[in-house]
Amino acid sequence: MGILTAILESRTGQQLAANREWRLETALKPLLRDLKFDTIEALASAALRSPDIGDQVADALLNQESSFFRDAAVLDMVADAVEAMRTDHPHRRPRIWSAGCSFGQEPLSLAMLFGEREIGRDTQPPEIVATDVSEIALTRARSGRYSQFEIQRGLPVRRMVRWFETEGNEWVANPELVRRIAFRRMNLISDPLPIGRFDVILCRNVLLYLNAELRLKVFERFATVIRPGGVLVLGAGETVIGQTDAFRPSPRYRGLYEPAHGVP
Repeated sequence: MGILTAILESRTGQQLAANREWRLETALKPLLRDLKFDTIEALASAALRSPDIGDQVADALLNQESSFFRDAAVLDMVADAVEAMRTDHPHRRPRIWSAGCSFGQEPLSLAMLFGEREIGRDTQPPEIVATDVSEIALTRARSGRYSQFEIQRGLPVRRMVRWFETEGNEWVANPELVRRIAFRRMNLISDPLPIGRFDVILCRNVLLYLNAELRLKVFERFATVIRPGGVLVLGAGETVIGQTDAFRPSPRYRGLYEPAHGVP
């Protein structure tokens, strides 16, 4: 078991707490079947010898739980902030980074929200960059394909009909909606940061799985690419307080954070 959790941490920085090691067998069962290993021990041994199998193990152990319009009030607040930024800087296209985007529900939710509010209707819609450490998750996200179960999590019928079409048992996002998002593979800890600066960075329920040192490193990296006046969005159970001096609670948007020291 220790080998597998070490593989996850070395490739992603994420840790699997001892009280969650029960997830190992459940998460790895499909991989055991696909690779035809009889035991988790055999899989662990193979993962040490094969980087490709190690990558598959790490990918299987990532928590890719997501849904459309998760914490919808938070996304509405993000849209409010983007509209205000558009008003303050009418000639600048807002840039949004969804870090740890999983299967794409978060950036697609934002793209839908911006489209419904007609943000950028007369110019360009906000630019959305979505990154994840898992190429498997990104392949799903780029396809815009979701099961009936996934599509019903957070999407009312009116949004399902407006933004998706059915193909067999799947719901497929409008290609124009998907084209509004640039999906890229990225390790938040070690890979080069996206080029340019962002008005909004969303990183929800990702830092929970990092130790304090790595969380601080990620916060400091975010601080180098967020614009003055921009906002950082964390998960409901996450905070910058006691974690970093790079961000502080936003006085304008409750529950969001802004850079502590504006950089011209």
